[in-house]
Amino acid sequence: MARACIGLGSNLGNGRKNLLRAWEMLVQEAGHAVALSSPFLTEPVGMESDYLFTNAVGLLDTALTPAELLDTMLAVEAGMGRDRQKGKDRTVDLDLLFFDDLVLETERLVLPHPEIGSRLFVLAPLAEVAPELVHPVLKETATQMLGKLNERRTVQRISWEDA
Repeated sequence: MARACIGLGSNLGNGRKNLLRAWEMLVQEAGHAVALSSPFLTEPVGMESDYLFTNAVGLLDTALTPAELLDTMLAVEAGMGRDRQKGKDRTVDLDLLFFDDLVLETERLVLPHPEIGSRLFVLAPLAEVAPELVHPVLKETATQMLGKLNERRTVQRISWEDA
């Protein structure tokens, strides 16, 4: 079994419900849920939108390969109506952040996710569920990466209640 770290995001509809549904579908298809962070409200990054994102990070133990897990994640997104056109608002966005300590670069998949260290909306929930997780390339923990991030944006931890 491998430990996968997955970023979840949504800025269309009820973000918390969308993330919980996506997480449940992913766990059902891909493995065993280890942890799911609190949801965080965040500003859109890299796109124009009038809607805030709800973001979270989940840890999953899986017997799938990274490519199989990516295919499963894409199927969950498609099943929830995700339009993969760049810059579009989305019901759900799933990113494979880490797969154990694997370092991989293919046409379809780069591990660890290349933008982890610059994304507050990833690092805040990641530091909550896996504060001592070490980035295999940067050799820093999630907490250290979060502490070094010079980000003017803010994130707001919210609750799963009333999702």
